[in-house]
Amino acid sequence: MRIPRLPGLVANASPASGTASRVLARLSLGGRDLLLRQTVIDPGGTSGWHYHDGTLLVLVARGTLDHPGAAGAPVTYRRGRVFREPSGPEYPHVARNLGTTLVTLFVLYLNPKGSPLSRHITPPPGAD
Repeated sequence: MRIPRLPGLVANASPASGTASRVLARLSLGGRDLLLRQTVIDPGGTSGWHYHDGTLLVLVARGTLDHPGAAGAPVTYRRGRVFREPSGPEYPHVARNLGTTLVTLFVLYLNPKGSPLSRHITPPPGAD
């Protein structure tokens, strides 16, 4: 399956593969940047290992997301699930699609003003 050609959907930078996103809304408020983004992950796609400077709220709108952290314990979120990603380098993780259908996410970023959306890292020891 290929990433659908939705308006504004752009492939995410390496080390991500098989993923694309588009910004739906952006607002700066005080010392925070708030950003609402739609992300799709092809079967076999991955975000690459990373962490965030701010907190994220994530809605899985389609498919099943594989989302392990540094400890490697399996974590999956299915369609309709909302979850929180904490901030900081002590919370590294990867977002993957191990299934056969497209994963669609809606992500609200609550970042410190001027921070990147994510910071890519070397996978933790023993991580897939």
